[in-house]
Amino acid sequence: MSRMHPFSHAGLLALAALCGFVLVGIISPGTWLLDTLTGLFAAGLLVMSLHLLIGYTGLISFGHAAYYASGGYIFGMVLQTPAFIAACGAWSVPLATLLAFCGTGLFALVVGSICARLSEIYFAFLTLAFQMLFVSIIQGLVEYTGGDQGLTGGIPRPAFLGLDLVQAQHRYAFSAFLFVVGVLAVRLITLSSFGASLRMVRDNERRAAFLGVNTYAVKVLAFTAAGSIASLGGVVLAVFTSAAYPEWASWSVSGEAIFMIMLGGLHSFWGPLVGVVVMRLINDVTLLYTTHTELAKGLAILFVVLVLKRGILDWLTDWRKARRATLSMKEQDHAAP
Repeated sequence: MSRMHPFSHAGLLALAALCGFVLVGIISPGTWLLDTLTGLFAAGLLVMSLHLLIGYTGLISFGHAAYYASGGYIFGMVLQTPAFIAACGAWSVPLATLLAFCGTGLFALVVGSICARLSEIYFAFLTLAFQMLFVSIIQGLVEYTGGDQGLTGGIPRPAFLGLDLVQAQHRYAFSAFLFVVGVLAVRLITLSSFGASLRMVRDNERRAAFLGVNTYAVKVLAFTAAGSIASLGGVVLAVFTSAAYPEWASWSVSGEAIFMIMLGGLHSFWGPLVGVVVMRLINDVTLLYTTHTELAKGLAILFVVLVLKRGILDWLTDWRKARRATLSMKEQDHAAP
């Protein structure tokens, strides 16, 4: 019996995850769990898209939050335009989401085309420079973006396909759908031949170029895809808060996303999502006893770097492999005459 194609396996896993999330929304007795998961969905899309750059392409971006915020701002600004809602009616939210995805992708394409010409620390700091420029633009275009106050006054969210995003359960279901689609997109990219090219560039860019890979184009496409997927996280957050704020694009948000990837595991596909959950647990548990959440996060990062010396999921994977090897050696010793 032939094994299932990786794409089919990823699609079925995504469908099962979406059904599970929807079931949680149906049986949940209140809104606390739904709101918590919605926040995790937004953060999860940010870190998974950044993981496509850091973990698979070897590009460290300090300004990735700009594309996260771009999705939220484009989504909110479009829906705050009465003419758009009048023209699109019930399809306003899906079309606004598509515009946020494509508009942010175009933004990432322009930035990536410039940044991909550099490497290592120069690439990282150039992405930070564009992030600062984006924040300045947001704060300067007060008439359109609200400046420092953000997009206030609420974002209209007309009902579509039976979903009323004003209701917590419907809002959660829409957010779960975007999360699953975004993570599935990252998964399919990593499983594709393009994903193999990304890993070649990460491991040895010079050798990849010698083998005929257009490394510049690969990095630009990866940057564009990562920015587009990050925008879906901004859409989720904009739907949840009915607003958009310049703080979403700050360098600290990008830094925290990098911390989450390091915390969960850089060399595992699911590691960043583990980092998101652990970081949220650290934050919530710490707030039960003190307000020093940054201290707790710092200690967690120190533990991972100095004690585990790799992310949590990476450590668990290595421990499991070592345990299997030990058990296999014991079985061979017992079987030997």
